[in-house]
Amino acid sequence: MRQLRYFDALARLGHFGRAAEDCAVSQPALSMQIRELEDILGAPLVERGARQVRLTELGEEFALRVRDILTAVNELDDLVRARTGPLLGRLRIGVIPTVAPYLLPEVITALQARYPGLDLRPREAVTQKLLEDLSGARLDAAIVALPVSEPGLVEMPLFEEEFVLVRPPQEADHPVPSAQGLREMRLLLLEEGHCFRDQALAFCAPPRSAPRDMMEGSSLSTLVQMVSAGIGVTLVPEMAVPVETRSARVALQRLARPRPSRQIGMIWRRSNPRGDQMRVLGELVREVAQPSAGSQPR
Repeated sequence: MRQLRYFDALARLGHFGRAAEDCAVSQPALSMQIRELEDILGAPLVERGARQVRLTELGEEFALRVRDILTAVNELDDLVRARTGPLLGRLRIGVIPTVAPYLLPEVITALQARYPGLDLRPREAVTQKLLEDLSGARLDAAIVALPVSEPGLVEMPLFEEEFVLVRPPQEADHPVPSAQGLREMRLLLLEEGHCFRDQALAFCAPPRSAPRDMMEGSSLSTLVQMVSAGIGVTLVPEMAVPVETRSARVALQRLARPRPSRQIGMIWRRSNPRGDQMRVLGELVREVAQPSAGSQPR
């Protein structure tokens, strides 16, 4: 099973170093286990290049079967943990980057206080990565922006939050721009891969277009600091405002109604036997989020 997990990581990530990091082992140890697996099979699974690792034809087929095997094994583990009581044992939860820094600390504190037997293992990643890990049973649940519209996943709405406009301090008394007005401004957004970027664009840009002058950043913190320096304006979820504007000289404005917003929810596999426990977890996250986020979804 260890060799199969190492090979699955290598097949997913395409790089020995990243696969070793994902499995929390050294690169030589992972490489040795992959070679031992190939020796057992009597055929190569990967083509080893100077900078890139490619799966052989057998390796590609083998990876699909291995993924199914590991998913089934993980679900057996879930079945056992579902019978041990509410929220006990290992819990692997993923959170998107525009939620994790602002919600996760309070959630972890509340879970540790209420369920001392819980072994919580949080992970921060963009939505697509979380969906892949959920599908492969490498995560038990994830907190993301809804909807994700995946038939194999349960979606539990938790709360809604509005987007807040962040402007340079000298623009504090300027009129609140409309969506059309934002299109004419230098808008700072997160880089590709972040769902919050797509949500912000959906508000301020018509289909198949983008704001006239747009720049990108890797985190909300970077965007707010760029605004503080007078480079442009940005939108941030209201949950992030107290943290990200604490050390930045910026002006905040609520946009005109209907204001842009997003719904945050929790998702998990329909096949997960711990579904009842996931709902308990969702209720706790909703409870913790209320003071710092918007209203509960209707």
